[in-house]
Order: sequence, then C-alpha cells, then structure tokens
Amino acid sequence: MDAQTREDRILRKWTPLILRTLLMIAATTLIIGLIIMASAAPDYYVQRFHAAQHGTSHIRQEWALMGEPALHGDPHSILMLGLLVLTLVPLGRVAFTFILFVSEKDRIFTLATAYVLAALITGVMLGRIG
Repeated sequence: MDAQTREDRILRKWTPLILRTLLMIAATTLIIGLIIMASAAPDYYVQRFHAAQHGTSHIRQEWALMGEPALHGDPHSILMLGLLVLTLVPLGRVAFTFILFVSEKDRIFTLATAYVLAALITGVMLGRIG
C-alpha cells in the first residue's frame, strides 16, 4: 500500500470519527444543560436578558472554574462546557491533520497546518480574554 492510499484511508476513516465523536459530546452536553436549565432555573436567561438591557450583563467566568459547578448541575456552566467542546471540533480536525502531516514528513503541509492550528488556538484564547 503506497503512502497516498494509506493517507487517504486514514483521513477517510478517522477524521469523520473524530468529528462525529466531538459533535456528539458537544450536543449531548448542550442538551443536558438545556434540560437542567429548563427544569432548575427557567428564568435565568430572562434575568440575564433584562440585565443586558440595563448594561450590567457582562459576567466573566474562568474556564478552570466551570468544571466544579457543572458537576454540581449548574446549567450555565454545563452549557458553556458544551460550547467549549463544540469549539474543539475544528481544532480537533486540524490537530489530527497536523499529526498526520508530521508523520508523513510533508513539510509544506505541516507548516500550513501548524499555522492554521496556531490561528485557531489564538482565536479561542482571544475569545476567552475578550
């Protein structure tokens, strides 16, 4: 089996598996968060909307601090974690492709993929900061 056929097989088999897995985890997390929100705190987002109308809605929440409230059933933290996992879908795809190009020793595509991966990671970090 030549390298091109092997690469195509890996891309066709593992890439969809990684993307589907991340999407299912994100969707499940978001659905769980929505169900808990609807049952435990149905007026939370209405209160946030009213606060936004008055200009007092900006609440910072550190990623590292979302895990514990999510484990205790905080719907906002669960939804934020679901969105974080959803953000990881393109990151996972690009990271997998980067690893594939490194293993194939393809320098041009490795550099291009590293550039895109760095841009995605920077975007996620800037989104967290801003």
